[in-house]
Amino acid sequence: MTTRTAAQRQEERRIAHRAAVAACPTQEVLGRLGDKWVPLVLRALRDGPRRHGELARTLAGARQKVLTQALRTLERDGLVTRTVTAGVPVRVDYALTALGRSLLELVEAVEEWADRHVPALHAARRGYDEAQRSGAPYSGGAT
Repeated sequence: MTTRTAAQRQEERRIAHRAAVAACPTQEVLGRLGDKWVPLVLRALRDGPRRHGELARTLAGARQKVLTQALRTLERDGLVTRTVTAGVPVRVDYALTALGRSLLELVEAVEEWADRHVPALHAARRGYDEAQRSGAPYSGGAT
């Protein structure tokens, strides 16, 4: 029987925790939504199929490489379809799948929550920061 140190036991707990987080479906979805461009692409496609150039203009802050990577990831996840139409030039359209539309509902719910509650978050941060600067105890955030 080998004896483990407290540090070894702590490291084993960290490894187990990371494995649990990696296997958690909620964490997987939150990770995808945490990608800066994914919610923006989903929202840009809410009204129907768009060409890559249209998406690039709508999401002007996204570099072409980043936008292409986001679209490929969404396509791989089954959230977006990519349709290529032969011609000169070739036409490539992106559209939400049914699964993508269901995720868009969640994005829109988060957007609605943010519109309603971010001012309260900002007020709470200001209160916390002021309490930290003055040394006074912080009595809590927004209700």
